[in-house]
Amino acid sequence: MSVLSISYFKIGRSLKDRFHTSWMLVCLVVILLLPFILGAGLLVKSMVLLKDQSIWHLLFSSKWHPLKGEFGFLPFIISSLWVTVLSIIICGPICLFSAIHLTHYAKRWFLKFIHPIIDILAGIPSVIYGVWGIVLIVPLISKAGESFGSPNSGYTILTGAIVLSIMIIPFVLNILIEVIKTVPHGLVEASLSLGATKWDTIKKVILRKAYPGIISAFGLGISRAFGETIAVLMVVGNVVKIPSGVFQAGYPLPALIANNYGEMLSIPMYDSALMFAALVLFFIVTVFNMGSRYLILHAEKRI
Repeated sequence: MSVLSISYFKIGRSLKDRFHTSWMLVCLVVILLLPFILGAGLLVKSMVLLKDQSIWHLLFSSKWHPLKGEFGFLPFIISSLWVTVLSIIICGPICLFSAIHLTHYAKRWFLKFIHPIIDILAGIPSVIYGVWGIVLIVPLISKAGESFGSPNSGYTILTGAIVLSIMIIPFVLNILIEVIKTVPHGLVEASLSLGATKWDTIKKVILRKAYPGIISAFGLGISRAFGETIAVLMVVGNVVKIPSGVFQAGYPLPALIANNYGEMLSIPMYDSALMFAALVLFFIVTVFNMGSRYLILHAEKRI
């Protein structure tokens, strides 16, 4: 091969390398800019409402009378927090202990058998979970409320939390299984060789080593729970009122947007209010993600 051919070959390789580096960098920049683009778009659409009313009044007022120009989002924010926190409290121990059992107690064939089932649960449409909640969970919660001296229709915060927890269990469980499996087996063997029991090894070695990943799994679960719409909308009651207990109806932010967006586009102020609801939801999820990221970094420093 001549010197000229070698030179052309090197130039061609250099151009290909620059081309591939450039388009990959463009893709990375687009991904990094997406959250800012989404936030900016929602903010622009919300300006019609924000010019008319203060943000503090919108966030901390409980009066929701759109035809009178009163847009208080506090009942929707409180309902979203109620449903999301309760769902994580319900699914958290189930997912964590199930992941521990599947990775360290169950036979290997059982883990291979259960993985497709978890994937099937994750792929079921949310409307099916909503119908299941109406058929099974709503009557149970109604009877439970009567037993505890809180009569209700069954369409409550607790019903929405139970349905939502069932929906996010496959998502969180899959992540926890993979996180726990990444703990080096040598650490486990070293702990057992020093005389520690299997449960002590799980508590003091495996969970400690996997702690950042566990926080990440639950942080992503919270973000996923905040955005679920249809199933929660079907069972939570959709009553504009600040709930003071789990046996009362609620109205989360995603349900507000899904219920009203299509038919209210012709009313500029109402349309802007729904965009502001989406902006508030986006902000809450972002804060939760940043908080979980901080906890992960703090936990990694302690390991």
